[in-house]
Amino acid sequence: MAEVLVVVEAAGGAVKKVTLEMLTMARSLGTPAAVVFGDAEPLVAKLGEFGAEKVYVAAGDDIANYLVAPKATVLASLVKDVQPAAVLIGSTQEGKEIAGRLAVKLDNGVLTDVVSLDADGTATQVIFAGSTIVKSAVKGSVPIVTVRPNSLTPAPQAGAAAVSTVDVAVGDKDKLATVVNRVAEAKGARPELTEASIVVSGGRGVGSAENFKLVEELADLLGAAVGASRAATDSGFYPHAFQVGQTGKTVSPQLYIALGISGAIQHRAGMQTSKTIVAVNKDTEAPIFELADFGVVGDLFQVVPQAAEEIRKRK
Repeated sequence: MAEVLVVVEAAGGAVKKVTLEMLTMARSLGTPAAVVFGDAEPLVAKLGEFGAEKVYVAAGDDIANYLVAPKATVLASLVKDVQPAAVLIGSTQEGKEIAGRLAVKLDNGVLTDVVSLDADGTATQVIFAGSTIVKSAVKGSVPIVTVRPNSLTPAPQAGAAAVSTVDVAVGDKDKLATVVNRVAEAKGARPELTEASIVVSGGRGVGSAENFKLVEELADLLGAAVGASRAATDSGFYPHAFQVGQTGKTVSPQLYIALGISGAIQHRAGMQTSKTIVAVNKDTEAPIFELADFGVVGDLFQVVPQAAEEIRKRK
């Protein structure tokens, strides 16, 4: 079977969930092969655990000291050598730019924000805030696809993960944007929003930034990440970096708790694939109840403290 190249997303020496999703997706198309830009040593075991039969490693100053252009050039060269069945890239800011540059270099089509991929290369995209499903296919020799995070559940399947070093040969045009400084993002004790298995989100009904402490308290008791609706972030209750929805982040945890969120279509687009959804809202007509597995009609300022107390008793 032809290889399927999966461009690895990683941070802090750990493979991100979207990479494991892409490795799982790649199995239906061919033989998964991971592509790592930078240090691969801490990543190889996890990549093999989720099915990578080969790990291509491209490292060195030409990769580390410049932005995405060298990565696209190296990837284009690798595609020409390997002739893969498809190239899967995470739908992140960098991933989409790499995909666009790669498509231009290969004179090939590209599809973004794909949620599933059939064996024949037909992609499924969810558009208009989740209201419409589109089936698309790339015109060209190699489907270049960016995969929307949290589109499917990663499934382990052992692979050989044989490491192969890729020659890095880039031109001056690839070095026009230089990295002059790196600043590590400060991490709190809570899990990353898009990686968390439990998410507790607050909406307009929380009422204020001060009241969001109630959301944070419940999240900390559950070992969860904190999210917010667009209405809450626009109102200044919580930072925009934690917005869940069509114009924010997409999450797909095992448990999603929506507190004071009406459930407008914009928000639902970012969390509707959650395995279990619990909603607390005093409005019996709130659209969120149409989506929820469990709904509580009531004042969140009474319901949440009671729930928190019960959780403490069981710890």
